[in-house]
Amino acid sequence: MKPRYSLFICLFILASCKSEKKKTMEKEEMKDLTVAEKIANAHGFENWKNVEQVQFTFQVDRDSIKGNGRSWQWHPKKDSVVMRGVEKDIKYVRTNVDSLSLNADKAFVNDKYWLFVPFQLVWDSSATISEPKKAEAPISKEQKNMITITYPDNGGYTPGDAYDIYYNDDFIIEEWVYRKGNSEEPTMATTFENYKDYNGIKIATDHKMEKGNWNLNFTNVSIETEKPKS
Repeated sequence: MKPRYSLFICLFILASCKSEKKKTMEKEEMKDLTVAEKIANAHGFENWKNVEQVQFTFQVDRDSIKGNGRSWQWHPKKDSVVMRGVEKDIKYVRTNVDSLSLNADKAFVNDKYWLFVPFQLVWDSSATISEPKKAEAPISKEQKNMITITYPDNGGYTPGDAYDIYYNDDFIIEEWVYRKGNSEEPTMATTFENYKDYNGIKIATDHKMEKGNWNLNFTNVSIETEKPKS
């Protein structure tokens, strides 16, 4: 019986060592990630590689008035976009924007940015991201972690803009401030709330201001992933 017992102890110790080594490696990998990457991953960025199609409606409701909304269908791997219109759809590929699709693309870039702010932090390689610090969030007035992402003065549809992003200790975004042209004064501040999970990707479906019944929200959200290969 002793040899079997000894073998069991050895196997248990070996399994424990492997488990501890794996945990240590995961912690080291987390340390190597940037804050932007940690925020993106907290919102499910590791699942983005499997996304085939995204659909959503972007709308702004004010008081009792419901916004008309803009509805989109996006195939990120092809970067093809369909803007659903009342009379007709506008279809285009983002690598080939022309005069007919320019306004639609400007609207799409804006709406997509709101939807995927956590991912834009790693997608937008031309932007500058500050070191994290503690700061008072504009709406909750609570101390939160904060980084600022600033865009270059040239290129894009809204060059030079800056966003102060407030996130919790789990790297989930809770509020942000938009500063047009990197102005010192805030242009807009909203919450990030009512998070929902779409195939492992977390989306804040409501963005509210501090005062007034104003809500930029997303409806009809659908994120389809590729089917596993048999």
